[in-house]
Amino acid sequence: MRTLLLTPLLLLLGACQPQQQTAAAPPKLEDQGFYQQHLAVSPYLPANLDDAYIACPLTERHTSAHYKTAAQVNYAQTGWETRVAADWQFFGESTENGRLLVIDFNQSQDGLSYRYLANGHSQDQLYEPWSSSKVMAITAAISRARLGGIGAESLAGAYPIADLITSIHTYEPFGKADGNSNAIASYLVNVSSRDYITSLFQDKWLKLANPNVRLRGAYASEVFDPEVDYWQARDNQRQAVMQRINDNQQDPGYQTYRCEQCGLTGNKPMTTLAQAEWLKRLASHQQEPLTRHPGFREEDIQTLFYGLGHSDARFQYGGMLMGISTLVGDAIAKQLSPGADAKEALDKATHGQWRIFQKIGWGPSGTRGQSEVVMLAHVCLPSYQGGRAFTLAAQAGVPGDQDWQVNDAALKLQHLLNMGMAKLLAQPDTP
Repeated sequence: MRTLLLTPLLLLLGACQPQQQTAAAPPKLEDQGFYQQHLAVSPYLPANLDDAYIACPLTERHTSAHYKTAAQVNYAQTGWETRVAADWQFFGESTENGRLLVIDFNQSQDGLSYRYLANGHSQDQLYEPWSSSKVMAITAAISRARLGGIGAESLAGAYPIADLITSIHTYEPFGKADGNSNAIASYLVNVSSRDYITSLFQDKWLKLANPNVRLRGAYASEVFDPEVDYWQARDNQRQAVMQRINDNQQDPGYQTYRCEQCGLTGNKPMTTLAQAEWLKRLASHQQEPLTRHPGFREEDIQTLFYGLGHSDARFQYGGMLMGISTLVGDAIAKQLSPGADAKEALDKATHGQWRIFQKIGWGPSGTRGQSEVVMLAHVCLPSYQGGRAFTLAAQAGVPGDQDWQVNDAALKLQHLLNMGMAKLLAQPDTP
């Protein structure tokens, strides 16, 4: 009886006690819809991949008076940024939606010519490029190997360089590469040396006016190890010394993320102008001898852009063509044929011969209190408006440094790219 009498009382007392609530699990980036459908996805691929071309077939457009050739600009002389044909507010006066820069190609009687288009004079504003800067690491490593007499069609131990390049872009195992993009890219930075990479932004190649643009950091503490200190050409026994280090900080040129000179943008700050100019010069290598990367050859560009020499039997090509995300393709397709399937729109407008070579980067920054996405891409649209080619760099961020908020930053970047491609690809007026 006592038990029966006490039980209701105990239940009543228990009901008066504060209930412990289980904290809701924080959102995950991989669960976000836009991330799943447009960010961490394989890119669209052209219907016609018979030709691994990079030089985009162009005809001279009516607006050629607004472009300048490399000879007119004289990129070999510092201060070229003030001599290019440019409209730094072409995409609007505001940078509220992010930063966008496009280097638009035109075919003139004197060869390729260019115009530089940006929004809000943002072309020289520093930001963290995240993994989009891995293109710079790859370029520098290949050019260092060229100093030893071999190029990108070579092996680091048992690993084809083309496999490593492609795995960096896909974030997946590819051929003999294991998909650890950050570790592979850190290896390439280490064998290049940060002093050398940074010199390519400055006096050795780009000759940028902004002395703060550099690559002095890494992408991970874990470093890919091919177990050899050389690269070997695949067609002969020639080797180039590529001294590996297992700790990034062993490089004398390394800077910590918050070094005294680094500020909030970290140890590899770049600008849209710096990134786009770098990729534009690689894309125009065949046609534009005045701005070629020192020591680079056409086959090195082919390996970077198409992954030629890779060992993965599942795929025809690799390289930047396989860079993940559909942001750029979606933005262009929206202008070509609103409401249509993006890949179908791209194929229809170019007879299946379009090309998008791209590298995306993203991350949440605790130092800046925001999440960010950066896109670097070179685009070729044969036949469309007589042929269009351009290189772009774009960056967007949103408040909040939770990993899942990268999804919101990507949505913002998509809006920026949609706006930019609509403005860039609007049908030019007929004279």
